[in-house]
Amino acid sequence: MTVTIGRRELLAALSGAAAAWPLVARAQQPAIPVVGFLNSASADGYAVMADAFKEGLKETGYVEGRNVAIEYRWADNQLDRLPSLVADLLRRPVAVIVGNTPSALAAKAATKTVPIVFATGGNPVREGLVASLNRPGGNVTGVSFISVELGAKRLGLLRELRPGAARIAVFVDPKFPTIERFISEVRDAASAMGQQIEVLYIGSDREIESAFTMLVQRGAGALLCGSGGLLYSRRDLIVALAARHRTPAIYDQRDYVAAGGLMSYAPSFTDAYRQAGIYAGRILKGEKPAGLPVMQPTKFELVINLTTAKALGLDVPPTLLATADEVIE
Repeated sequence: MTVTIGRRELLAALSGAAAAWPLVARAQQPAIPVVGFLNSASADGYAVMADAFKEGLKETGYVEGRNVAIEYRWADNQLDRLPSLVADLLRRPVAVIVGNTPSALAAKAATKTVPIVFATGGNPVREGLVASLNRPGGNVTGVSFISVELGAKRLGLLRELRPGAARIAVFVDPKFPTIERFISEVRDAASAMGQQIEVLYIGSDREIESAFTMLVQRGAGALLCGSGGLLYSRRDLIVALAARHRTPAIYDQRDYVAAGGLMSYAPSFTDAYRQAGIYAGRILKGEKPAGLPVMQPTKFELVINLTTAKALGLDVPPTLLATADEVIE
């Protein structure tokens, strides 16, 4: 028996087959790898770091949305949320997790198989992230920008700017894992210099406001702002309050100075996240974290905002200006 197919039926059949081809092709394509970008702070505060990370990934051939997906998770300065955020990424599942110090510690506690890349301001060996800098071992490696160890140096620079300050306030985020080490180093440096310091713990926006009130009440003539996700994510507020209270301050990142802060001494945090992106890309290509030495900065930059200094009525010593890597006017 001969079956005749009409023109309308033939076109409908061909159209249906053509529509199905992309679905079949997509089903046969391997899924693109997923990277988990986990941070203890907020998205607003770390947008620049996330962009730098993506730039590092791009340098290794991975572009978000094209051949790699990035799952972002933010704890919004609530560190107790990190374990559940890590668990969520592991269920996704992700091929590698990238995070700051608290995030990397939470990830390491949750998995010994999924690669982890950290960007930390502390000593990753002392913090228990890796066995050694040259041979990390296990499933963790990353970048250390040695911010914690620079507390003593920043205190010395602040004294050079304000030699007459009888007391210097130190802001710290009590929830940040490296903070006790930072306080210890600053206290030792202050003792050696004969400098009185006032350590003020800050865990919320309201405590930032009250810390400045306390700073004035206790006669602090300058401010050393420590590390921490909360402090960094609220840098605009801190810089504005320092200006309002006419308090000279030194910070641990250039971003504070770009926002109107007086002075910073630090390696480049954005470059550290770019390097973390490069490591994540190399891991996606098959390299193992155990064989990737922890990267460290080789250059540290002193940045001074002369416009802010003038607004505060400060004369920056010529010796300090001469050593500055960048002067903002």
